[in-house]
Amino acid sequence: MKSGESNDKVALITGGARSGKSRHAIKLAQSRYRGGRAFFIATAQPLDEEMAERIRRHRASRPDCFETVEEPLEVSAKLERLGAIADVTVIDCLTLWLSNLLLFAKASDEAVVREATKLAEALRSAPCFTVVVSSEVGSGIVPENPLARRFRDLLGEVNQRIAAASDRVILMVAGYPVQVK
Repeated sequence: MKSGESNDKVALITGGARSGKSRHAIKLAQSRYRGGRAFFIATAQPLDEEMAERIRRHRASRPDCFETVEEPLEVSAKLERLGAIADVTVIDCLTLWLSNLLLFAKASDEAVVREATKLAEALRSAPCFTVVVSSEVGSGIVPENPLARRFRDLLGEVNQRIAAASDRVILMVAGYPVQVK
């Protein structure tokens, strides 16, 4: 490790929509990349044309050193496998991961919390540096429907568990990182 370089292992980047979370995650991961293997664990699924285009743009904006691995549900298991051979890993994002768990895996609240706990443990035990991206959705109004309220509440719980396992927490505000932890 170079003089002055951080020895943290896990960073969580959160913030609102289009706040620069993914861009900052890549920048942070690149700062720790030393020429080994870099993985980008993508949780998004191209369920419609607009989302497919977003995914294409996201992928095209990534540096060539990142190998993209699509994993919509089993993120902790994927990190356990890749973490052993990775220099750095980016997980983008927990917001879509939670959506996948709720809508496609039909996970209960308890199952989501168990999965978040497993991911927190995998993050702490992975030998590579990992950057995790998640949205902050709890700062707005109370959603009008039960599913949206459940999603907001569960993402808050997921984010808290991952933040507790992180050495660094960064809140993105209008493209600028604000160190929280």
